[in-house]
Amino acid sequence: MRILLAEDEKSMSKALTVILTKNNYSVDAVFDGEEALSYIKTGDYDLAILDVMMPKMDGFEVVKQIRAQGITIPVMMLTARSQVDDKVEGLDLGANDYLTKPFESKELLARIRVLTRTATATVDNTLRFGNIELNRGNFELKGPAGSIGLPAKEFQLLEYLMANPGVLMSSEKLFDKVWGLDFDGDVSIVWTNLSYLRRKLVQVGSNVRIKATRNAGYTLEQDND
Repeated sequence: MRILLAEDEKSMSKALTVILTKNNYSVDAVFDGEEALSYIKTGDYDLAILDVMMPKMDGFEVVKQIRAQGITIPVMMLTARSQVDDKVEGLDLGANDYLTKPFESKELLARIRVLTRTATATVDNTLRFGNIELNRGNFELKGPAGSIGLPAKEFQLLEYLMANPGVLMSSEKLFDKVWGLDFDGDVSIVWTNLSYLRRKLVQVGSNVRIKATRNAGYTLEQDND
């Protein structure tokens, strides 16, 4: 799951990035409102976390502009302001949630889970496809032959594929979704991590496979044999 974090205070941005990354979110961090707007318009994000007071363009204006352009990404506002009027303004402009600093990381993560909950998530936070389960709480892949914990990027890749079974995903799409626009690497890292995932799917006795289509991309499919 991919998050855009727009926070101009560098120490706060770094701390939040660490928290989110440790909880298996992929994070792109920017430091002003204009950057945030540009990234949201060109990227593929599951959530935007926007500080209200930012240089060049404040968080309220960012929300106003993306909603005017029909962009429906969930938005959480962060601010040191606790006045009711400020919260009402942000929500009226189209924000989905509002968190006042300082806050506990557990509350932040709980609110993110609510905002990014999809129809593919069950009440126990588990994705299912074929005979496998992927637990979003402990990052565990489970099949008939056992279970195994997944590293962050492998987890994020499989989570995205399981949320979109049967959908052809290009290497570039997977790269952008999991590693983000700021990652200093090339698309070959997708192939490497998919190779690791294939082995682990076999290891847990899965009837699910990652099918490669030449010059097109990858699809998560269930074997019918």
